[in-house]
Amino acid sequence: MPTILILNGPNLNLLGQRQPEIYGADTLDDVADQCRAVVGDAAELRFAQSNHEGALVDLIQEARGTTDAIVINPGAYSHTSVAILDALNAYDGAVIEVHISNIHKREAFRHHSYVSGRADAVIAGLGVEGYAAALRRLMQLLS
Repeated sequence: MPTILILNGPNLNLLGQRQPEIYGADTLDDVADQCRAVVGDAAELRFAQSNHEGALVDLIQEARGTTDAIVINPGAYSHTSVAILDALNAYDGAVIEVHISNIHKREAFRHHSYVSGRADAVIAGLGVEGYAAALRRLMQLLS
């Protein structure tokens, strides 16, 4: 059975409260429930969220050799973190980057993501359904 880390970056702990007109009303717990519904018993899901760049790097490094894939919503670190990119480059499993909003329709500084340079796929603008889409794709890749 594959193991998938679902990793969320800064401010995603406020999902459902912060800018619901952009990010919707679902909470991070709702996202976890939706993810579990997608994979059922076919995969082990691990969930983590941090507002701290170094903690995210640590989690990615810890995933080496213990997980088969990472779904990552790096939040604002998408646009700034070479450290997260470097950690992902040292990870051998599949990586799918998820953005709840369409970052390409937002401020210009959000149009570039360092993480995309390592991601096997990028999903943006599907709302929290992007997590489920990422998991469906990973289940295809990992089977």
